[in-house]
Amino acid sequence: MSTLEELKTKIKEQLPDLDLVIGWKQGFDPLHASAHFMRTEADVDKLILNPLCVQNLAAYLPGLKDKRVGLVAKECDTRSIGELLQESLIDRDRIVVFSVKCPGGVDLVKVKDKVGEISRVKSVDFQNGRITITTPEESHNLELEEVLPDKCLSMRYEEPVLSDFRFAGPGQETICREQEDADLNELEGMGLDERFAYWKHHLERCVRCYACRNACPMCVCKDHCIAETRDPHWLTQETDIRQKWMFQLIHAMHLAGRCTECGECERACPMDIPILSLRKKLNREIKELFAYTSGLDPEARPPLMTFQPEEANIKEREW
Repeated sequence: MSTLEELKTKIKEQLPDLDLVIGWKQGFDPLHASAHFMRTEADVDKLILNPLCVQNLAAYLPGLKDKRVGLVAKECDTRSIGELLQESLIDRDRIVVFSVKCPGGVDLVKVKDKVGEISRVKSVDFQNGRITITTPEESHNLELEEVLPDKCLSMRYEEPVLSDFRFAGPGQETICREQEDADLNELEGMGLDERFAYWKHHLERCVRCYACRNACPMCVCKDHCIAETRDPHWLTQETDIRQKWMFQLIHAMHLAGRCTECGECERACPMDIPILSLRKKLNREIKELFAYTSGLDPEARPPLMTFQPEEANIKEREW
């Protein structure tokens, strides 16, 4: 029995005790998978599991806090569940986690760079670490590693933070790589003027659609977001660079020590702005100061949600 069939069987066994199970189904075209809310066995039969299943489904959990929810989650995405538990945003007793081993995802921006226009794709096939994309004109055969999301290139956690049922996954061993964050190292190596020019260049494209906020599993104050509140009126609806920069900096600061680097913000951005590096930078600082990595221990407390008279790595009394 394949991993997918094993997963479907286990979900069907658990479904009577749950209000719903969230997984993935085929999206609007062969290159997209979308969130799938399963309430019946017929729904479960539509479940898919392949490298196109990149969405971090943990983002739905805070809005379903009063439900008994099953969630299909990749190892890296269980960090988001762990962080939500740390902040008491979900109840562990109401969550059933079906963790699956992820062989690596597909970054559609990289696919477009390789094959050109992707709106007319007829079929997609995965075999032995390769992806074959067929258009009306030709077929493109790529190594899956060529189109991995950047987050997979710095993936450091191959075991789920928490799991009720574990499954091997749709492929062989993961091809994700534990590498340094090249994008972040490059940014840190820039001078201030060069770094400001870099962000000015990218943020000028921002259309303030707030897809980055809406996709983030840790951004849970959407109804009271500083981007839309009018009392107090923090931001205008003007489209100048200062307003965009103000929103992105506040958003990043609100995620300091909380972001699990799932990459949903960057994946959801329609303008391909590399905003994940802002979160990575703050995470690097949090790890250096507090020896803390978000989401790894569901019993821990994020350092910026606690108070200590003296932090071991800050030593402010020595200044």
